[in-house]
Amino acid sequence: MDVKARMDELYALVAYHADRYYNGDDPEISDFEYDALTRELRKLEAENPLFARADSLATKRVGGTARREFRKVAHDVPVISLQDVFSKEEVIAFVERVLQQFPDAEFSVEKKIDGLTLVLRYHNGKLTEAITRGDGAIGESVYENALVIPSIPHEIPEKLPYLEVRGECFMSTESFEAANRKQELSGGKIYQNRRNSAAGTLRQLDPGVVKERGLDIFIFNLEIAEGKAFSTHLETLQWLSSQGFHVLEEPVLARTVDEVWAAIEHIGKIRWSLNYALDGAVVKVNSLAQRQVLGMTSKVPHWAVAYKYPPEQKETVIEDITVQVGRTGRMTPLAILRPVRLAETTVARATLHNQDYIDEKDIRIGDTVLVQKAGDIIPEVLNVVKEKRPEGAAVYRMPVFCPVCGAPAVREADGAHLHCSGDACPAKDSRSMAYFISKDAMNMEGFGPAAAEALISEGYIKKIPDLYRLKDHRERLIEEGIVGKEKSVDNILAAVEKSKENDIDRLITGLGIRNVGKQTAKVLASRYPDMQAVMDAPAEELMQLPDFGEVVANDITEYFAKAENRSMIEELGELGVNLRSKAAESRKDGRFAGKTFVLTGTLPTMTRDEASALIESYGGKCSGSVSKKTSYVLAGEAAGSKLTKAQELGVPVISEEDLLEMIK
Repeated sequence: MDVKARMDELYALVAYHADRYYNGDDPEISDFEYDALTRELRKLEAENPLFARADSLATKRVGGTARREFRKVAHDVPVISLQDVFSKEEVIAFVERVLQQFPDAEFSVEKKIDGLTLVLRYHNGKLTEAITRGDGAIGESVYENALVIPSIPHEIPEKLPYLEVRGECFMSTESFEAANRKQELSGGKIYQNRRNSAAGTLRQLDPGVVKERGLDIFIFNLEIAEGKAFSTHLETLQWLSSQGFHVLEEPVLARTVDEVWAAIEHIGKIRWSLNYALDGAVVKVNSLAQRQVLGMTSKVPHWAVAYKYPPEQKETVIEDITVQVGRTGRMTPLAILRPVRLAETTVARATLHNQDYIDEKDIRIGDTVLVQKAGDIIPEVLNVVKEKRPEGAAVYRMPVFCPVCGAPAVREADGAHLHCSGDACPAKDSRSMAYFISKDAMNMEGFGPAAAEALISEGYIKKIPDLYRLKDHRERLIEEGIVGKEKSVDNILAAVEKSKENDIDRLITGLGIRNVGKQTAKVLASRYPDMQAVMDAPAEELMQLPDFGEVVANDITEYFAKAENRSMIEELGELGVNLRSKAAESRKDGRFAGKTFVLTGTLPTMTRDEASALIESYGGKCSGSVSKKTSYVLAGEAAGSKLTKAQELGVPVISEEDLLEMIK
């Protein structure tokens, strides 16, 4: 291929995949594949400088951009990347180059967290700003989201005039698995790796979502500390730790090539046992004075490199392909693998997504395949080892009927996935039941998906109202022990009984109506006096509600047009489940009807939840972001970017005192 044509192709590929990674948090290829593209492009740029572009992502720029929903903030210190290296030889070359200039140099070898870079600013000891990397020169303010991350201190003991630190925001294994369990219950998209989950979470417009998903941060660099001097990187980390920052354990201090490589190998051995994801090891010159002399380019420093570990890949055999039916009826093919040890866990199955994916990779039962964990988390089939294919291996085709209930399988609107058309599919019932009892819906604490599935399989639950008849089987449940002993049974029964008192927004959420989530359910509960009124509401009327469109309105009316769904609601009422809207009953008047409020900062006497409830009781709506449609911004102490945006857009800003005066 012509060199210039290949470079043009690589520029397009790198730009596309960088956008998916940095701005969309939804990469299509692995880090390893992306790094291979940028390495090839860098090599061609060096060999053909006349064809090199000034704005090359491979050598000139960091890959992200500032999202338009957030306020843009210029970085005081450019947030540049590290030079990636992929072999022992490259590590040796870096260390020897530094030692040639500074024979007494020391190197800090530390873990490279796979997360999202975040810069924190403190004025006189108080947190005043949190900024993402963006394009390295300009990032986006996520200050409100940073306030709900427990490991970010709001105030530090030593009140320096100005302090700026840089860290990596990440999602722990537990938080990641919890987020995916919730996605599975709600029928949402399963997150593929922790880095993109953390990035997507940090860029949420609602801080409540950020708090719920349990983000964490490790601070790894001190950028600016006015009024304080340090001589080494290690000293800065020790001081940051003393100020309450969450820093990694003390890095290895190495003085020779062998010591540096031994530290890298050690991190590689323990990486799978950690509670967070790593995508490499970082080697930095420890002396801050030596760093100044070594300097940097516009893209990378000369005093540090990041060693990238290759993804672990192994061969195994697809022993079978089964089909799993989700809560919404989506039919997903699963490869049943001959168990193989991968990234410190035993992998026995992997999703094959849909028929198109199977056809593209030509996957058949009995094939030997190469597998790895996407983002070191999700098992995936990379390709088929065709030379090891057994004779007679047949092309796989998804079933035309649901494997659970036998109903016809139909194509979803996007044309890629099959969907069970059965209204009474046990697989859908099991997952729907798990969603109904979940925290976001009826909040039956202590009653998990496994218990629901066991009760369904044993015939105790066939439909939602059966949950409220479980108390009639208490003795038998204790005797059989399918959900535990007496205490476990009583805890479940108590949670079920308590859920009867919920407001109807939780009930509406739990029904699992397509495109109806918590916020939509709250709007319905505040607008209508009871479930009967919700069920009878025509689509034309629903479309007049805040943020309701034709699709949502039709989904609601279609759900309640089915006699079995209306009958179920009536049955729940007979069993004692509350069907009246407490939100509508507690509404004082409609003085805030049609008004949208955005809350920011700390209020003097109320929490944000209390202020939101007060506003909603007078017919108002609370939103997480400021726009031209915002009626008022209710601002308290330490109000951040939302206040700034309100001032830029000319949105009225009120205090708690103003709000109370408006109510009087």
